[in-house]
Amino acid sequence: MTSVPEAVTAGSTDPAGPGEQEARQAPGGPPSWSGLTSLQVLRQLDSGPRGLVEAEAGERLARFGENTVPPWRTVSWPRRLGGSLRDPFTAVLLCLGLVSAAVSAWGTAGVILSLVVVSCVLRAGGERRADRSVAELRKLVATTATVLRRTAEDGAPRSRELPVTELVPGDVIRLAPGDLVPADVRLLRASGLTVHQAPLTGESAPVAKHPVDVPEPEGGPFDQPQLCFQGSSVASGSGTAVVVRTGAHTRFATTRTGPGRRAASAFDQSVHGISWVLIRFMLLTPPLVLMANAALRGRGFETLPFAVAVAVGLTPEMLPVIVTTTLARGASLLARDHRVIVKRLPALHDLGAVDVLCLDKTGTLTQDRPVLHRALDAWGRPDTEVLRWAGVNAWWTLQLADLPAPDALDEAILDAVGEDAPSAYEGVAALPFDPVRRLSTAVVRRPGRLGLHSMVVKGAVEAVIERCALAEDERARLLALAAREAHGGLRLLAVATAERPARSRAFTTADERGLTLLGFVALRDALAPTAADALEVFADRGVAVKILTGDHPGTAARACRDLGLDPGAVLCADTIEGVTDDELADLARRTTVFARCAPEHKARIISALRAGGHTTGFLGDGVNDLPALRAADVGICPRDAVDVARESADVVLAEKDLTAIAHAITSGRHSSVNIATYLRITLSSNLGNVIAMLATGLMLPFLPMLPSQILVQNLCFDAAQLAFAFDRLHPSALRRPTVLQPRRILRFITGFGLLGAAADLATFGVLAFALHDAGGPVGAGGTGGTGEAAFHAGWFTENLLTQALVMLLLRTGRRPAPGAPVSPVRRAAAGLAVIGILLPLSPLGPLLGMTALPPLYYPLLGAVLALYTVALRINRSRYEKAGTGR
Repeated sequence: MTSVPEAVTAGSTDPAGPGEQEARQAPGGPPSWSGLTSLQVLRQLDSGPRGLVEAEAGERLARFGENTVPPWRTVSWPRRLGGSLRDPFTAVLLCLGLVSAAVSAWGTAGVILSLVVVSCVLRAGGERRADRSVAELRKLVATTATVLRRTAEDGAPRSRELPVTELVPGDVIRLAPGDLVPADVRLLRASGLTVHQAPLTGESAPVAKHPVDVPEPEGGPFDQPQLCFQGSSVASGSGTAVVVRTGAHTRFATTRTGPGRRAASAFDQSVHGISWVLIRFMLLTPPLVLMANAALRGRGFETLPFAVAVAVGLTPEMLPVIVTTTLARGASLLARDHRVIVKRLPALHDLGAVDVLCLDKTGTLTQDRPVLHRALDAWGRPDTEVLRWAGVNAWWTLQLADLPAPDALDEAILDAVGEDAPSAYEGVAALPFDPVRRLSTAVVRRPGRLGLHSMVVKGAVEAVIERCALAEDERARLLALAAREAHGGLRLLAVATAERPARSRAFTTADERGLTLLGFVALRDALAPTAADALEVFADRGVAVKILTGDHPGTAARACRDLGLDPGAVLCADTIEGVTDDELADLARRTTVFARCAPEHKARIISALRAGGHTTGFLGDGVNDLPALRAADVGICPRDAVDVARESADVVLAEKDLTAIAHAITSGRHSSVNIATYLRITLSSNLGNVIAMLATGLMLPFLPMLPSQILVQNLCFDAAQLAFAFDRLHPSALRRPTVLQPRRILRFITGFGLLGAAADLATFGVLAFALHDAGGPVGAGGTGGTGEAAFHAGWFTENLLTQALVMLLLRTGRRPAPGAPVSPVRRAAAGLAVIGILLPLSPLGPLLGMTALPPLYYPLLGAVLALYTVALRINRSRYEKAGTGR
């Protein structure tokens, strides 16, 4: 026996171009398998209808390997930690820690490097736990398959149940209802075979499959009736097929080699933007401090530790820890309370920023089953008699054709009509559904009608009307009526009957002539029970929903209308192929439903939405959804999605339920609001302190604050701000998408930072007055150590008190939720204020270079803080009215 050519792993039936075929085949292989007959395919595979010999199958298994999809490689701990170091904020902190160590500021260096390590470990640990959770959700594509094998060349073929891992190209397999297609196959025989291709194409209805002698070159691979692909499942009927592709060469497996690196998400873009703003400030600050002190005070490199401390003071050094803690806590609560797994922690922030959610229709807005809408007579009027006869056809076809389970459409009819009406008739014969003639027939004996049999035919409208005795104008009228109903998103089945004399010989398809049309049965997709409520939540949260489906435009529009979502003008995806990206961005903004979408259409629409400034989420579960999952800011899939979709998604749902996404978006906003609040407060406070220190440092003959004091102050402030990771927000704070926009944050920190600097400088005046009144030397006229220590203590106290104020007054969602306990931020701010007042008075004060303050200082400071509070409230109100609160 000649060896099977290497090209069998590429697949002779691949409808791709010859260039793609030749690139995957060994020298000497066939130039192209497209257009070959079934017999030619078997010859090329060196197989036959009786299957392979066991010995040859073993040789092929050793040569081509097991029929398994290559496992998704997990990321190692070192790579995860290295990836965390690439985070811009973490990288900035690492650089500052190294610089601090270089200038012997060991305390500062130790604290900063510890924060870097904690942040990296938290992030890597959270993502590793998410990967383990997803690994537990994985399911095999199939476990066993029925294979025809022979023990010897002249032996009779025997059906064997083998693990799908042992399938090889050239194996002949049998398919039955409920089977998962274990490899890419070419049909040799089929009887009423329909296949669910939803995991591959997104089509909600089963697709009819049957062998053809010579394949048609038109259409894509999934349009070829003779081909079935791994990942699909048999809905009805049976078939025999030859395996043409296995393992890594199946169309299911090759989707893993699609677009690899995804575009930067909303979180990545925001973080990079804010990081570069900080980096510019930090690179500029130390040289300015050094030059100013050298020029005005004659102090040179001895002020370098102070300059580095000022740069550290400008940096939100706790940001990586707070971001990771906030996101990890949100992800943990989502997994515990709503069974939503966040695989990539920054994706939780992106969920909070989502303002456009793109969905498929099937399984999301609708269930994967039809339901009866109504039954119509031939004039479009409601008629229950039509439904009764449709039920008779469905019942007796199921009973007499020995089908293992009813077709989904028949099941919907039987659910509506019940079992009593059909069982009142006596079944005689049945001709099951055939995808070629597109109808099914049941022959029954009606009570009291001796000598007559009633033939009941049900199927595609065109096929049934073609077999009815009708004039041409009547035929045209009925087809127009059916087209109108179908345009409204309904699936129509025509029902017809005929009376035939009782006979003993079998009925055949030739008897399906001269029928009398009774009417039509209209079915629609069953709506998902929670979809309508979830859509209302999305609307309330400011999230626009876009439907990207491969279904008929009318079907998609009806589902939307039934759920209360206005579909507007439905756009078929083929109309966008000729438009530019800018034009598509405008179309995507205005359009709610895109129908007849191929995978590349979905990805392009999502990319256009992102280019238009939107943060997008996409829910998909099939191989056809991979490009869109990778194009979106957040890729979402259910647990029962195909393996490759689960591994590509950022978020995995326990169930394909829109309410779970609503909970995830709310949780993402909660985390994002807390992160944004921390950023705004710490950056504005730090900027105000830095400006005040730079200005005061040029006026004083001594450093306004010692590096150790700056470090302790930052540690106290940072420890207090950990409370933002656990802050509870009022529901009104979660009603808008939350995006970390660098320009808005820069505008916020500049305005409130200058306000804080003014409060600091006013405190300098208060200190000068209080200390002068107490007889302490301060300012240009004196350099006494007592005056310096008192100045440091006064400014230390004022800084922590003003920081406590901004924590309370500038946090988002200041109103507590009804019945909520005291916010952790309030507790932290109170603790910060207590430390600011008591630390200089404690035994630690002298160790840090601080001393007790004169009593006059405290009422004067209280007046400054009161004015600062009023100014904060006024500016906060103006800021919110301007619409730039986030």
